[in-house]
Amino acid sequence: MKITAAVAQAAHEDFKLEEVELDSPKANEVLIKIAATGVCHTDIAGQDGLTTPFNAVFGHEGAGIVEAVGSNVTSVKPGDHVILSFSYCGKCRNCKAGHPGMCEKFNELNFAGSNFDGTHRMHDKHGDLNIYFGQSSFATYAVADEHNVVRVPNNINLDILGPLGCGIQTGAGTVLNYIKPTVDDTIAIFGMGPVGLSAVLGAKIAGAKRIIAFDRKEHKLALAKEFGATDVYNSLEVDPEEIINQILPGGVNYSLDTTGVSAVAETCVHILCPAGEAVLVGIGGDITLNMMSDIVAESKKITGLVEGDAIPQKFIPEMIKYYQEGRFAFDKMIKVYQFSELNQAIADFKAGKVLKPVVKM
Repeated sequence: MKITAAVAQAAHEDFKLEEVELDSPKANEVLIKIAATGVCHTDIAGQDGLTTPFNAVFGHEGAGIVEAVGSNVTSVKPGDHVILSFSYCGKCRNCKAGHPGMCEKFNELNFAGSNFDGTHRMHDKHGDLNIYFGQSSFATYAVADEHNVVRVPNNINLDILGPLGCGIQTGAGTVLNYIKPTVDDTIAIFGMGPVGLSAVLGAKIAGAKRIIAFDRKEHKLALAKEFGATDVYNSLEVDPEEIINQILPGGVNYSLDTTGVSAVAETCVHILCPAGEAVLVGIGGDITLNMMSDIVAESKKITGLVEGDAIPQKFIPEMIKYYQEGRFAFDKMIKVYQFSELNQAIADFKAGKVLKPVVKM
């Protein structure tokens, strides 16, 4: 079938809306009419040539309506409203243990550019188009493996739901699925973008005793406070390590870096109490730590995590339930653009003019 997709032909180039060919779904696949899709920093990383070979169609926070299913698909049917999340094999040790974000084939299935079976469903005049996260939702339709697809209630606006498939899942899931803070725990969260703000929402739901938010933008800190942060600090005005030492002399139980900035990741370790844990979820580079004084001497831990250690089919409905209860106001981060405005949405996102762009088809 003919569809419209935003094609990336080379690193750092704007997306071009083109008519492309989309094949029918195979036995384990689902055809989805995309209603809207979130724009994530990982899409920008792909656009910059850091993840998936070109030519490619990015987008990995799609939401839409099922149009057709393959013969082996049992979890959804035509007419169902769905969110598209990340791809995973479902067969490896980590997937079977309930950690699909740690799938042994995660990078292959989400970044290599082919569908689950190693072939391609999307093509243009130049040949096969590489797909992203098993979905490529910067398009009017997508074909995705059943593992990517999460059924959601039909009575919630699809325009806002897509970001639950990655960025918001990453922030909230890191706290609720992995860290699991108790009412006696303290947590410092760095970077109040969509991931960090979602982590604040998760920490509030978990009932953490102290939720300390750091960012450089006052409007983001104000939203963090609204979302449940007990303390907010502008890291341009204060030294986070000094502040933590003042308000919690023993250090925090947990820290979370969403920025990918090396110095921030190092700070996350420095501010921990003995036996504390720093969780890193940002896209970043090298960090410098002393193995003995920074880690071993106080039994500190450092963990890298993707997708909030979530099982999307379980956790996305949980987030929606929190939203319906009025405890998870992720929609306050969203600004909706038209598909034709995709490049503007990305430019606004990079410039900090919008927290979470969503592109409506």
